[in-house]
Amino acid sequence: MSTAVTTWSLEQTSPDDLRPAAEPSGDVRIVRAEVPSAEFSRFLYTAVGGDIRWTDRLGLTYAQWQEIVERPGAEIWVAYEKGTPAGYVELDPQDDGTVEIIYFGLLPAFRGRRIGGHLLSYGTARAWDLAERWPDRVPTKRVWVHTCSLDGEHAMDNYLRRGFRLFDTKVTEEPDTPAPGPWPGAHA
Repeated sequence: MSTAVTTWSLEQTSPDDLRPAAEPSGDVRIVRAEVPSAEFSRFLYTAVGGDIRWTDRLGLTYAQWQEIVERPGAEIWVAYEKGTPAGYVELDPQDDGTVEIIYFGLLPAFRGRRIGGHLLSYGTARAWDLAERWPDRVPTKRVWVHTCSLDGEHAMDNYLRRGFRLFDTKVTEEPDTPAPGPWPGAHA
């Protein structure tokens, strides 16, 4: 059996497109993970994407994962609530001044608490000013992201409210597979 999955691609073409969300109340901080760590990156990936079928990186070796996080200009920004990782944004810069928000999301326990809009706003702003931290990179001219019908119910609305505009839609058939969860048996 298979499921029709719709993937939407969205973009901003100017830093002026960004419409930031209000900061959430409480002790929420966003910090860049400056030490490239395959282990930490994989933890974030599985913790955020485990229940929404993120599987494309699960087959990577340690060396492949480390290569991704060590790419010059690649950045991971992590939201913490009271010292606990709540979610992350991973930026993947291209040589032409395009930056893709390649992964973005919250751990299930932190969804619906107004952290996501703030994290997306912050991560998008960091995509726009990425060249300030990486002098060998060309200035950002475009920030883009994709989301799909398997992502959280508020994902598309969050992107639109932050000023992203739709530029492509694709529908594909994907095999019905259960969400892997962050580890076997994590979700009933």
